[in-house]
Amino acid sequence: MTSMLNPLKKTELVGFLVVAAVILLILPAITDAFRLNMVGKYLTYAFVAVGLVLCWGSAGILSLGQGIFFGLGGYCMAMFLKLESSTPEATSIQSTPGIPDFMDWNQITELPWFWEPFHSLTFTMLAVILVPAILAFVIGFAMFTRRVGGVYFAIITQAIAAILTILIIGQQGYTGGVNGITDLRSLLGWDIRTDSAKTILYFVNAVLLLAVIALSLLVRHSKLGRILVALRDKEDRVRFSGYDVAAFKIFVFCFAAAISGIGGAMFTLQVGFMSPTFVGIVPSIEMVIFCAVGGRYSLIGAVYGTLLVNWGKTTFSESFPELWLFAMGALFIAVVMAFPNGLAGIWNSHVQPLVKRLSKRTGERQAAPAETPAAIAE
Repeated sequence: MTSMLNPLKKTELVGFLVVAAVILLILPAITDAFRLNMVGKYLTYAFVAVGLVLCWGSAGILSLGQGIFFGLGGYCMAMFLKLESSTPEATSIQSTPGIPDFMDWNQITELPWFWEPFHSLTFTMLAVILVPAILAFVIGFAMFTRRVGGVYFAIITQAIAAILTILIIGQQGYTGGVNGITDLRSLLGWDIRTDSAKTILYFVNAVLLLAVIALSLLVRHSKLGRILVALRDKEDRVRFSGYDVAAFKIFVFCFAAAISGIGGAMFTLQVGFMSPTFVGIVPSIEMVIFCAVGGRYSLIGAVYGTLLVNWGKTTFSESFPELWLFAMGALFIAVVMAFPNGLAGIWNSHVQPLVKRLSKRTGERQAAPAETPAAIAE
């Protein structure tokens, strides 16, 4: 309890409550159903940004392939939703009723074995978390046990994202190819395409994001979190102290992957499709930008960075569709050059000291003795 009362924790608690108020109260109150669904889509990316804060900010592991895990979580949920909408009655006009339409178009006459388990929602929810985590474990074990890190690890994760995108597109009959898995209509009979359903999903998404942030805060302030920071700053010293450096890196990488998978699943539910465009290099780099703009050391800042960049992306793409990529690149360069710690750094170095000075002056004025009539007369 005592540790929860230190200034850092108080600041983080206030920040957590503020971001909860923003996404649960303020944004739903000032936006219509269409814009609220867009904000919900942005918040699904915030899961990835939070995971990157743990990987990149806490442990010093820069991954340029987090879109892999976001996409895998999204594809797992999309497979369940697609099977639910591909009943023999709904697909009676196909050559082979009872299988997804893109499989029928590619002359597949039987549901593949790896699709079968996704008839179960329970299995799907587990797969959303475990499939990205297992792939992250394979990648992490192969890289970190061989002490591959830094820019080499970033390049390798980027290459894996490109490979997975090519694989998904090439296996069109099993994955939907370049179009992805589309026309997702219902979840256990509940139509997810209505405005009311999207609003409910927005709040589910927001609550899950807050739960992930709370869990991540617990990780950061545990002994594990302190070891991760030590890995970032003095990896060799941690290794010489007897700790298994690879095991800690693998854990945080898998944890971030699982978080990203949850975001991908919520994206599929809110948007109604999943495609390989969310798995490749470009979205993975964009997700790093979200983290950098918010502040790669701040879990709360990652949410604001995600909202700000995506709001700017939407605004520019609506008004200047040919310039938004240049604008995003310029934003990233400007943040790195002027504010390397992002929005959180601006708050810590500029806003917070100003607030403290103002509160101190206010306290001094209140503490000053009031002038009595006798004192005035003297």
